[in-house]
Amino acid sequence: MSTKLIQSSGKRKSAIARAILRHPAKGQIKINNVPLEIYEPEIAKLRIQEVLEVINNPKVQKCDIEVNVKGGGISGQTDAARIAIARVINKYIGTKKIERTLREYDDALLSGDSRRIEPKKFGGTKARKRRQKSFR
Repeated sequence: MSTKLIQSSGKRKSAIARAILRHPAKGQIKINNVPLEIYEPEIAKLRIQEVLEVINNPKVQKCDIEVNVKGGGISGQTDAARIAIARVINKYIGTKKIERTLREYDDALLSGDSRRIEPKKFGGTKARKRRQKSFR
């Protein structure tokens, strides 16, 4: 019996996550080669575990999920990993029930969050901030 491989990705701000699901396997989840059980910070670990608790399917226990995340900060990487994991599990199981459950919980898990950094314009230091002028 050959191993089944499924890939998916997720983006949030400037973080990009790639998830690879292997089946059949031991049921481990690793983020940047760190097991989810010892992943730090604690809030990030809990946010990623949320997705697995929402899905709650026996098929997921027989899969290895490996996530590589690059770019961005801690919260951006966490959200990118959540999106990648949700998409790869949705692709693997592929039922309408799983998709409906994920969309009811958080619509951004499958469609992603399209917000990105606004480009800087001339006449100011940031995207919206402008030089002040005084007429005195």
